[in-house]
Amino acid sequence: MEFRTKISTTKDGKHEIYGYDVLELMKEHSFIDVVFLLWRGSLPEAREAELMNMILVAAAENGIEAPSAFVPRVSASVGNPMHVALASSALAIGEKHGGAAEACALLLQSGKSAEEIIKENKVIPGFGHKIYKEEDPRATLIHKKAKDLGFPCTFFDLAYEIERKISEAKGKKIPLNIDGAMAAAMLELKLDLRLGKALFLIPRLVGAASHILEEMEQANSYHRLGPEDVQES
Repeated sequence: MEFRTKISTTKDGKHEIYGYDVLELMKEHSFIDVVFLLWRGSLPEAREAELMNMILVAAAENGIEAPSAFVPRVSASVGNPMHVALASSALAIGEKHGGAAEACALLLQSGKSAEEIIKENKVIPGFGHKIYKEEDPRATLIHKKAKDLGFPCTFFDLAYEIERKISEAKGKKIPLNIDGAMAAAMLELKLDLRLGKALFLIPRLVGAASHILEEMEQANSYHRLGPEDVQES
């Protein structure tokens, strides 16, 4: 079995990540710095790290209602240890939960206009929200942060143009949501779009761990659907 990698090397007891000594990284850099180093092969600018921090905070915890929160609680309630329940949280993430940022980013970087994107896609990921009907304040804050930090915000401009045209067509506000803002921010940060679900998953696992721990502390036997929750198809 043989692998090839340029990510890290270990020689004479010294471990390096893209040429940076791990001990030096431990002393002088943050976890976010290492995320950029591993994902992009280079350390971030201060403004990039600041924008990334806001994204990670926004995605960490959004309520027990989300599959990535309640699924691991169910897993924990039947007696699984922390790492197994955490794995179930990761497996609860897919195209319909946690995948919208990546899908939206693909559209925003397509080189097409807002009109073309809307015309060619029946559903535009990254827009609309069950709770935030007029404005997703998290998306607004991420956009403001990116703008204040001096990013070009070209992808945010396109996203808000899509928002405007969708809202006009629907006759009601369909706001850019947190997923759409994360998509635009990913592109501003020059991250590979295939990391979209990982960007959602990393902070979400922190939130999921708190739900799992709470479930363990409650010592529930297990969660089972009631008769009223199951209907004939």
